[in-house]
Amino acid sequence: MAPTAAADPLAEPAARRPAVGAVGAAAPPVELDDRLVRALGIPLFGLGIPRVSGLFDGVAVISVAHALGTLWFVALAAAIWHGNRWLLLEQRRHWGWFDHPVRKVVTLLAAIVLFTAPLTIAALAGWYAWLGRPPAWPVIQTVVLVNVICVVFVTHVYETVFLIKERADDRLRVLALDRARVEAEMAAVLAQLDPHFLFNSLNTLGHLITTDPARAAVFNDHLAELPRYLVRQRGQARVPLADELGFLADYVALMRVRFGDALAVEIVDEGADRAARLPPTALQLLVENAIKHNEVGEGHPLTVTVRLGPDAVVVEHPRRPRRTARPSAGVGLRNLDERIRLTTGARLEVRERDDRFVVVVPL
Repeated sequence: MAPTAAADPLAEPAARRPAVGAVGAAAPPVELDDRLVRALGIPLFGLGIPRVSGLFDGVAVISVAHALGTLWFVALAAAIWHGNRWLLLEQRRHWGWFDHPVRKVVTLLAAIVLFTAPLTIAALAGWYAWLGRPPAWPVIQTVVLVNVICVVFVTHVYETVFLIKERADDRLRVLALDRARVEAEMAAVLAQLDPHFLFNSLNTLGHLITTDPARAAVFNDHLAELPRYLVRQRGQARVPLADELGFLADYVALMRVRFGDALAVEIVDEGADRAARLPPTALQLLVENAIKHNEVGEGHPLTVTVRLGPDAVVVEHPRRPRRTARPSAGVGLRNLDERIRLTTGARLEVRERDDRFVVVVPL
């Protein structure tokens, strides 16, 4: 007797959610409170349909049969409403409108009819049996048809509301991703334009020009590649792993001129797909953090290990905090975590142990 309604709580950020703009995924969870709709709709259909269809014909308004019948049909409305609501939520978890539209429509209609019609027939047959009358099949057929039509119509309304809500949520996620990407690009640019970085790089370049011109040319190429890469990847939410490894190599080459053999970055390939994607500057940021926050120099060698797995990149290094480290707001890791969450639904995993610092970047 009642149309279906639906609500699906918003998943926690840690849960894996479909990627932004992922065509073909089932509808992502959205927050939609339908309690008021149910509170009004169940009594409305439970009271209205029986009276307009003739189910109370011959039953006195002021009678026990009328009162019990009213409760019976409101309970039937609640059962149909919540049953179809559960079916809709389950169906939404498995299929989206873009990947299997025909299957979604057929499955939803079949579930509505096969649930609503038998339940309505059984409840009305029980009503007539309790009254001691033979079933009025024309009336039962009318009520079944009206129930199914109402359920289909309001299901369509709720699906429309869900799609509008999902669209709004997608726009918010895209805006948040754009903000995070711009912040990351700005942070990367500022990191490379840091006065200490520029002073050290230009001072090193000037020294190499006079002592080792060939090495100076190589150093200059690596230095120029950093801003070139940032400009080339501007506007990209994710870039190929191969591109990130190239950018990391340029950065490490510059750092090794500064720190020499005290700095080592080991790349361990454990079956990664070089075409797999991750946020731009992710690996460089993690290596930069390792250099910034740990002792690196003569007598304090630092080895950063980058493990390229099939599903994630793991960056780890010893924990040897600097005694004179510059203050850090920890924005880099938080920003990278937000970019990963917005693009993949996964989260950056950070493991801090007594002697090791490990960061897992999902691909």
